[in-house]
Amino acid sequence: MSAAPTEQKPVLTPEPPSPAAVRVSVLTPPGRGAVATLAVTGPQATELVAANFRAASGRPLPASPLGRIVLGRWCPDQTPGEEVVVCRRGEADVEIHCHGGRLAAEAIVRSLVAAGAVEIPWQAYAASCEPGRLEAEARVALAAARTERAAAILLDQWRGALRASLADAAAELQGGRTADAAAVLQGLLQSARVGLHLAEPWQVVLTGQPNVGKSSLINAILGFERCIVHATPGTTRDVVTAHTALDGWPVELADTAGWRDSGDEIEAAGWQRAQVQLRQADLVVLVFDVTADWTGADQTLLADWPGAVVVHNKCDLPAAAALARPPGMKVSAAQRQGIEELVQELGRRLVPEPPRPGAAILFTRAQRQAVQTAAAALAVGDEPQAVAGLQRLLAE
Repeated sequence: MSAAPTEQKPVLTPEPPSPAAVRVSVLTPPGRGAVATLAVTGPQATELVAANFRAASGRPLPASPLGRIVLGRWCPDQTPGEEVVVCRRGEADVEIHCHGGRLAAEAIVRSLVAAGAVEIPWQAYAASCEPGRLEAEARVALAAARTERAAAILLDQWRGALRASLADAAAELQGGRTADAAAVLQGLLQSARVGLHLAEPWQVVLTGQPNVGKSSLINAILGFERCIVHATPGTTRDVVTAHTALDGWPVELADTAGWRDSGDEIEAAGWQRAQVQLRQADLVVLVFDVTADWTGADQTLLADWPGAVVVHNKCDLPAAAALARPPGMKVSAAQRQGIEELVQELGRRLVPEPPRPGAAILFTRAQRQAVQTAAAALAVGDEPQAVAGLQRLLAE
């Protein structure tokens, strides 16, 4: 398990109005780093960069062969400035590598924009490098993938798995094989349950009475002290979240305040926030204390969340000899007993049937909506409309 951004939607900014415009994009993430990378593209990219760059060799940048790495200085307004490395990747594609962090990259962007370039987000640059929107969205989602397992599935989509499946559905429809086409579309729609969480983590929320060990359990799953643990009931008063991976799937764990009638307004507000988090959860974990008597409040909580994973914590201590408890997983957060089994169960509940390697997966809400629309048209016998919808998705 390793600790690790509602769906992160791919941002595909439209190209500037003029096809002749030079575009500049910062490709490396913000923050401190050794090197920052910028891409400058467009018919006049080399000329615009050359106007601000002085090679250490004195050779003009347009005279450098494609692929040649050139060391020099960025010299806006003819004043010596930042030391940079420049490479002409193509006739209309230049990379600039400068010192990491924000300031150096921002200064280069400002000088290029002042000279007539248009700054675009990295997502738009990524889209311009791909043959179609499906591949561009996969590339953007890949950058947000938090686990190797999620990245492998998205890589399959970038390599064409989703495009091939959509094309198959369109071909089945055009060939009059509507049942086969419907089966492909339904399979794709089912895949979205996993696909929409490849870049956006599943929400797993722990709830229970105060002092049952929810915070300790989160810490045990994470492997570090993320939540404050104290014997005093009501210690957790807000929703505390942390990112991790369960069986290779990206997950956000949430520790919520327990409910008790203490008269404390802050505790009550924490419980209200917990209710919001629970309603939004992909999976709820009910935590109970085996050393405490089973109560009516426990039974109500169990009835309120019938699909939850039931966990009986503190199994290393003597259990209360009261009413029979419902079936559930026995763990000890303090002694880390049963934690691996719990993690495996949570992963299984989130993804009962993991997609096979190379399977087509819908991974954005826009893709799911487009396929839902095509399936709905097919269901009412409007095959031409279904085909047109799939072809639009493939052509974008």
